[in-house]
Amino acid sequence: MKIAVFGAGYAGLTLARRLEQQLPPEVNLVVVDEDEAHLVQHELHRAIRRPSIAEDITVPLTECFERAEIRQARVTDLDAEAGVATLDGDEELAYDVGAVCLGAETAFYDLPGVEAHATPLKRLDDAERIRADVLEAFDAGDARIVVGGAGLSGIQVAGELAALAREVGAGDAAEITLLEQQETVAPNFPERFQRAVDQQLRDRGITVRTDAAVDGADGNTITLDGGTTIDYDVFVWTGGIRGPDALAGDRPLVRSRLQLAGDTFVVGDAARVVDADGQAVPASAQAAIREARVAAANIEKLVDHRIGDSNGEFEPRLEDFQFDSPGWLVSVGDGAVAQVGGTVLTGPAAVALKATVGVGYLTSVGAVRKAVGLVGEELDLDGVPDEAVDAFEEEDGEPAAVDVAVDEEEDGND
Repeated sequence: MKIAVFGAGYAGLTLARRLEQQLPPEVNLVVVDEDEAHLVQHELHRAIRRPSIAEDITVPLTECFERAEIRQARVTDLDAEAGVATLDGDEELAYDVGAVCLGAETAFYDLPGVEAHATPLKRLDDAERIRADVLEAFDAGDARIVVGGAGLSGIQVAGELAALAREVGAGDAAEITLLEQQETVAPNFPERFQRAVDQQLRDRGITVRTDAAVDGADGNTITLDGGTTIDYDVFVWTGGIRGPDALAGDRPLVRSRLQLAGDTFVVGDAARVVDADGQAVPASAQAAIREARVAAANIEKLVDHRIGDSNGEFEPRLEDFQFDSPGWLVSVGDGAVAQVGGTVLTGPAAVALKATVGVGYLTSVGAVRKAVGLVGEELDLDGVPDEAVDAFEEEDGEPAAVDVAVDEEEDGND
């Protein structure tokens, strides 16, 4: 019997690691991803200002699994009902039970010129390009930088760029503008959280323009809905997400059992999930990780039913996913804003919580030394002694699992 997990982001990595522990040894588990390493996406914005963090936020997949077969390939098409995936080169991979965990891609909504002239932030290469373009603009004198989309990703990018400008002595020359088509930054989040984020942005000299929907762009100018124009030197786009190419760019709507079709599940940002309460689940790392736990339990039930002596009995009753977020967190340069329950935190407490989240996630996937390196980068430490590394490990060498409590979500521009 073959179980296939397509994608090794937050959802796929969490799901596959759980299946390794739960599935009987006679079941084959294959993990397919186009990259050789897992990327801690919620820390990617840090790489714009501190390229050295790249090593700490990438974990080779070979270090994440014990018995799963790892296939480095791109999934180009998927027949969920038939249980067949097409990989690059037109190779077909058949499976008995599968999970689509391919995440989402940046959506440009066919806005004229935006995809051609703006840089998204989905991969390390994007962070490197943004950094290079911004530094070149700083060197040239006045630098007009526009970030399109004030969801949490856009907020974090703007904060990093403002901090980078100060660090290289270009603070007075840099003009950073954050655009949002809705009425507030961090739309769809609690009002107190929005106000705190808005203040943190403005405190760093970032111009915030809400009710400002992008209509198009050329190589020098962004046009807003209504005809207003903004001249720019660097344009970064964090304005929304679409489904993976293997699903034709769609994010299918799935119910709380996370079944796409047949014995194929879909987990994380690749789908629009409605939970057991009928509520739409935000596209976020914390949601993907929680969904993966439910999907793992449901796949285990199906596997037990398929390989056991079921004698044609009814299908097993699958678990329902219910999302209950403990809070949200966003970095703004060297600062942060956190909401935990009804409490909004800023300053050192929020920064410490942000570092804890990254460390907790990395330790949960076994990357203990990378977690400690991330602490050094986040808190500007020169080095961390080995004793600190050991403190993150239990006596048996297994990492202490810490749940990812808060994360970021991209907003749409449609």
